[in-house]
Amino acid sequence: MSCHDAHHDHHHDHDHLPPPDTNEAQTLYSKINLDQVVVLNECDPGSGAAIIRKYSERLATEPYLESDVDPELLITIPFTGLVRLHSLLIRSFADARAPREIRIFKNRDDLDFTNVADLKEVQKLEHPAETGVGTSQDDGIVEYALNRAQLSNVTSITLHIPSNYGAETSAMTYIGLRGDFKELNRAPVVTMYEAAANPADHRNILKDAEQLHRTAD
Repeated sequence: MSCHDAHHDHHHDHDHLPPPDTNEAQTLYSKINLDQVVVLNECDPGSGAAIIRKYSERLATEPYLESDVDPELLITIPFTGLVRLHSLLIRSFADARAPREIRIFKNRDDLDFTNVADLKEVQKLEHPAETGVGTSQDDGIVEYALNRAQLSNVTSITLHIPSNYGAETSAMTYIGLRGDFKELNRAPVVTMYEAAANPADHRNILKDAEQLHRTAD
């Protein structure tokens, strides 16, 4: 991995969330446009999209996403239709590289490190450092219940990770999403227009009628 020096300002606070009530059948993996996933400040290009794995591959640790020049990450995940999100699943390493918080935005394609810190997120999550790869606690995956009312009619979701637990870089091995999916209606829109009278056409009709009258005489 090749990393460079840079600095970003970080602002955060924390929320506690109730346990989720979703199930495996609601995974949205097949509804994600993986080719259009955008990750800012990833050390290895494509590694962010690579950790959005099938649920059956959630325990894989290679490849993993690691930030480049500092701990901050911005991950935008587009869907192929409309989504109502139920929960977010995260697996990180059980060390100081674990994200400290995760800020969630919806339907934004204009976010970068120059504006995201000043915008209000839809929901904010606190992620523990003691859970993840290297622990014996279940599979090390933390599932967060999301605000379904706020996270409905979603075409894309952006995860902003502003800080971690003190390491120079942040790292994660799995991102999963669960919820309801609805196909977008891509049927063409047909608009009917009322034909408006064209004065030029009217003059041509009169001219033709006059010519026909002269011929008849």
